[in-house]
Amino acid sequence: MNTLRNKVQLIGNLGVDPEVKEMKNGKKMVKFSLATSESYKNSEGEKVTDTQWHNIVVWGPVAGVAESFLKKGSEVAVEGKITNRSYNDKEGNKKYITEIEVRDLLLLGKKN
Repeated sequence: MNTLRNKVQLIGNLGVDPEVKEMKNGKKMVKFSLATSESYKNSEGEKVTDTQWHNIVVWGPVAGVAESFLKKGSEVAVEGKITNRSYNDKEGNKKYITEIEVRDLLLLGKKN
């Protein structure tokens, strides 16, 4: 049952080209936003589409795959965990960020 704790699975499309950063220790980190959409009919029978945006972070070997094969619009399935962090901006205000830290990535859609 431990594998069900803090587990996230999403299928969506990249909103931006992945941003690649190489850390001082040589590890790669890739960040991108992922859009997931859900459609339903409201009480008047009109189709409504609700899109949620997720901040995605990928580390290590999986980051290499993301760097090589993903671009804006790519459809992917990700599995990972929710992480929260905070930082102080230039004005000293505390900012909070929720991200999905990816363990597995599956490329979907058409081959480029």
